[in-house]
Amino acid sequence: MERRSFIKKAAVGAAAGAVAAPALAQSHPTITWRLASSFPKSLDTIFGAADILTKRVSELTGGKFNIRSFAAGEIVPGLQVLDAVQAGTVEIGHSASYYYFGKDATFAFDCAVPFGLTSRQHTAWYQEGGGRELTRNFFKGYGIVNFLGGNSGTQMGGWFRKEIKSVEDLKGTKMRVGGFAGKVLERLGLVPQQLAGGDIYPALEKGTIDAAEWVGPYDDEKLGFYKVAPYYYAPGWWEAGASFSFYVNIKEWEKLPKEYQAALECATYEAHIGMQAEYDAKNPAALARLIKNGVKLRTFSKDIMDGCYKAAQDVMNEEAAKNAKFKAIYEPWKRFRQDQNMWASVSEAAMLDYMIKAGRK
Repeated sequence: MERRSFIKKAAVGAAAGAVAAPALAQSHPTITWRLASSFPKSLDTIFGAADILTKRVSELTGGKFNIRSFAAGEIVPGLQVLDAVQAGTVEIGHSASYYYFGKDATFAFDCAVPFGLTSRQHTAWYQEGGGRELTRNFFKGYGIVNFLGGNSGTQMGGWFRKEIKSVEDLKGTKMRVGGFAGKVLERLGLVPQQLAGGDIYPALEKGTIDAAEWVGPYDDEKLGFYKVAPYYYAPGWWEAGASFSFYVNIKEWEKLPKEYQAALECATYEAHIGMQAEYDAKNPAALARLIKNGVKLRTFSKDIMDGCYKAAQDVMNEEAAKNAKFKAIYEPWKRFRQDQNMWASVSEAAMLDYMIKAGRK
């Protein structure tokens, strides 16, 4: 009897909510924003996060709050999205914060740093470990409110024209890689190169560069790197869980009705989860196709991983010593990473290690 009464009341409440939502939307203004993405539409998983966001915001506000998304280059170049949001050229952007490493290395914590957090760990840090408060305090200096905007998961270590077996083999290798990874690898003799996505294939084909990293199998397959650089390395230790972000101009954010703010934030979470799920679902099949097409899958040797790990710690400690903003995030972030890795060693990592070995028998 009590159960039937509860269900009846819940149904009445839901019906009332369905009636109230359009009325609520009618009481608020119609707002139209523009979203500038750092990514081309051809990278449907990354760019698709913006499409998820715009669709859900419109649905959640009864069509009163609409955001139109634009691919890289349609309003501003892909690497100028943060500047466009800061200046108010667009109200919202979608980007990878480590693109702005040159402005301040602190930006990388909002995306990925060498030997950093996995996708799940990054979301936990942002949501429950103080990451949201730390990064928002940093972004406030740029007039921006940042939100989670997707994650690629652990990326691949890149495509090489020749096999790389030791740190010695890295010396003189010209590789398309930037930000923190470039600074770390430079310590080991590699020559980092900054190239836009569309310029990577011809550079590899002509031998202008010897190697290049992008994201992972699903995206890399589309770009055709395997045709000119057959060795595919893992893992991408500089992007253990590359997190993308939505940037909102803080003045425009503050103008929004509270209900619109809530709708926007809910939509960012849906976009964030959607991207990771799509990559996890599509990468295995893409990797299988690449191997079938002759790709030589390799893992970086312990010699290389150990050398990179030491160089990464040196670079980050040096940055913390000279950059107070970087240090303010680095110190608590480092403690969170240590706790997370200890927990993972007895939980998910231990389970996966067993399952992978058992599946190979």
